Amino acid sequence: MARHGGRGWYGRVLAAAVGVTAVAAATSVWTAQAGVVDAQRNGADARPGAASSAPARVATVSEEIVHASDKGAHGVNITIDDGPDPTWTPEVLQVLRENGVKATFCMVGTQAEAHPDLVKAVVAAGHRLCDHTVSHDTTMDKKSEAYQSKEILDAASMITKASGGVRPEYYRAPGGAFTPYSRHLAASQGMRPLGWNVDSKDFELPGTDAIIATVKTEVPNGPTILFHDAGGDRSETVAALREILPWLKQQGYSFGFPVR
Repeated sequence: MARHGGRGWYGRVLAAAVGVTAVAAATSVWTAQAGVVDAQRNGADARPGAASSAPARVATVSEEIVHASDKGAHGVNITIDDGPDPTWTPEVLQVLRENGVKATFCMVGTQAEAHPDLVKAVVAAGHRLCDHTVSHDTTMDKKSEAYQSKEILDAASMITKASGGVRPEYYRAPGGAFTPYSRHLAASQGMRPLGWNVDSKDFELPGTDAIIATVKTEVPNGPTILFHDAGGDRSETVAALREILPWLKQQGYSFGFPVR
């Protein structure tokens, strides 16, 4: 998985991440939120102080990086990174809706915190959430375990709060900068590490036709396709999705989610 360089947009995001709660506090918030969501899913009364038989815990998942689709050998997973963005996320959601496609949105914590209405819209449309860290640091694998923990857990807390209580189900390291520690930590919090097989290269703004050609050429490499809905002008991505999604259907692909 190639790293994405030259993302000056994220320099501003890094500053926003400074001063986020300590790791221990983030873990505590995460656990409390997990208990509420688990209780809600089990039909229990999740109001503060209410008795509940639901355990305040998170089911662990595999820490191996997943690429497979839950739709099987001829399924594809559409994944959308770096948002939500007030301009482009609604347009991406519209294209997905028009084609009846569900996707996985890998959200940056500060973006989710800034645009909770969009996080809720993603969830309401039936898409899944993925933790893409607080500040989108593509050098995560070179940082301390304490730093990695803070980036992952704080982002999960931000996304969960913005969504109204729905936790991310996956963790995608920025630029693919996974470590054994980050994979284990994410999995222990119920977030399956998520890779990709097809990089549309849309972040490089190569032109709509180039994005389409890349996906059509590389989709035999595997089911998980990477696009972006933030970090700059994503009009090429939106235009490419309008052609790619119907084309994938014509080729007999079905749309699913990454295996959990």
